[in-house]
Amino acid sequence: MEFMDVVTSRKSVRDYEDKPVEEEKLTAVLEAARWAPSWANKQATRYIVVTDRKRIEDLCNMFMGFVKKAPVVIVACANPKDSGSRNGMDYYLVDVGISMQQLVLAATNVGLGTCWIGGFDEDRVKKALGIAENIKVVALTPLGYAADTSMKNKLVRSTVGADKRKPLEEIVHREKW
Repeated sequence: MEFMDVVTSRKSVRDYEDKPVEEEKLTAVLEAARWAPSWANKQATRYIVVTDRKRIEDLCNMFMGFVKKAPVVIVACANPKDSGSRNGMDYYLVDVGISMQQLVLAATNVGLGTCWIGGFDEDRVKKALGIAENIKVVALTPLGYAADTSMKNKLVRSTVGADKRKPLEEIVHREKW
């Protein structure tokens, strides 16, 4: 796929086929995430790949039930000490954000769907996955093949206006605000 096709075709997928993700595709997606730039190249981002059905169901009870159908859930974490901070901004969040964006775009490129999840109970996720106290859970995404829910998706997308984007002139300022 051409890069802009990947960018413009990436959608939040909330329904997945009951089909496993091939290991080579999973590896390709994780490799793309691994190559993301980070604060001083410290590479603070860490991923937990969850494929065990019981564990996925436990995670789903904590947040969004639609994740339950996905064959893979990826949990993005970081140790804030492995990144930097300046002017009150913790860059581990940026590091994970860049890495996750590369992950979801790579998934789109190989025909897989994702849905960036930021609303979850961090303490419960940490307990369920044995994540150390000093590690921050930043985001999660289901990963798998999108189910054909085209009518449902069209209705949701038109309701929330997901396919619409503000014109460039509205979001870009030149020289000053």
